[in-house]
Amino acid sequence: MSKSISTKDYEATLKKLHTELVHLQEWVKNQGLKVVIIFEGRDASGKGGTIKRFTEPLNPRICKVVALGVPTEKEKTQWYFQRYVEHLPHAGQIVLFDRSWYNRAGVEKVMGFCNQDEYEEFLRSCPEFERMLVRSGIILLKYWFSVSDEEQEKRFKNRIENPLKRWKFSPMDLESRSRWLEYSKAKDDMFAHTDTKQAPWFVVNSDNKKRARLNCISHVLSKIPYEKMDLEPVHLPELSDKDAYVRPPLDYQTFIPEKY
Repeated sequence: MSKSISTKDYEATLKKLHTELVHLQEWVKNQGLKVVIIFEGRDASGKGGTIKRFTEPLNPRICKVVALGVPTEKEKTQWYFQRYVEHLPHAGQIVLFDRSWYNRAGVEKVMGFCNQDEYEEFLRSCPEFERMLVRSGIILLKYWFSVSDEEQEKRFKNRIENPLKRWKFSPMDLESRSRWLEYSKAKDDMFAHTDTKQAPWFVVNSDNKKRARLNCISHVLSKIPYEKMDLEPVHLPELSDKDAYVRPPLDYQTFIPEKY
């Protein structure tokens, strides 16, 4: 288990990393880079919390999160990668996939949502699909969040007991617990076929959420060469004819109650 980190040290380090993420964002925008970051892992492994901290200081127009739901009937008839392709970044954009096309190698395989032929075709075509992305100029980073069964159980219980987190728990989570071994084997097979030189997997030890967030963000920053951009000076203009404006009476507007 990862050693703990104090809240003070965590927040101080996160603040430094956030500053660097802003520099990275400006570099990506200025240089017209295209970045894709995939977050995968077991349920309650800490992907969502890391994504939240990653995007917190960034412009949502530049850094976009994609978390697709169950495919529609129409999408089920399409080429498997098709619905993901439309979310790939344009120049100057970072796209974070909160789960991705690897659903087919994980939940779809284990839960029987795809047949064996579809699964095997995915394992064959996925490495070439990702090589195509890399050849097109996309920077592709793939992270697997690894959580122990003991820690996952603790987090599941917290989700069940905490009304603020209950929405995170689903019947699929129960299935994932009961099929721990099947998910483990599926993950190993997925790595064996898709951990390539052009698009390797990076494993994040996520038993300690705070350390996992810091380590993952730090690793992203280390994998994308960037330079700090000098910000253009901004001078706020004076308000024109400020004294000539007369505000309408306040009772002409409806204000919300000030309860706090």
